[in-house]
Amino acid sequence: MKALEEKILKEGTVLPGNILKVASFLNHKLDVDFIMEMGKEIARIFADEKITKILTVETSGIAIAMGAAAAMHVPVVFAKKHKSGNLSGQMYKTVVHSYTHGVDYTIVVSCEFLDENDKILIVDDFLANGKALNGLIDIVGQAGATVVGCSCAIEKGFQGGGDALREQGIRVESLAIVEQMSDDSLTFRSM
Repeated sequence: MKALEEKILKEGTVLPGNILKVASFLNHKLDVDFIMEMGKEIARIFADEKITKILTVETSGIAIAMGAAAAMHVPVVFAKKHKSGNLSGQMYKTVVHSYTHGVDYTIVVSCEFLDENDKILIVDDFLANGKALNGLIDIVGQAGATVVGCSCAIEKGFQGGGDALREQGIRVESLAIVEQMSDDSLTFRSM
């Protein structure tokens, strides 16, 4: 998505540790109109998949998942990083490692929200090493549902997570793939 690449170049900042900061439009302050456009693009890419639900992980994945879900007219289910008092009953759960925060989270989804009849599109804001998506794929498997694909706003291609998922036969469609990143430059993968 050329518009996303341009927005990353204009508003993004590279931080130490291969962190791409896009807080001005995606994961701190939300450019709602732009996120809805990204959601429409995800819906276009996966239009033939008969998706029943979108699955993401809190918190930063929720906005892009909402944009895609609004365009597809399906619900969003998001995995919680902490079991809270408003969750009860049976849970699907798995452990994921956050590249950005450098910690492991046990993410949970209530069993009442996913089942074997669901065709799930997994959506997130970033794809680096693939740990979050692998965790969500595990949860879908626990539910007996089907993963039809994964879509992320920004994939850091140089970290290999997306390519590893593709090698496993999982359809991964990222809106922008950063091929190389340094303090003063970004290069995108030709798509």
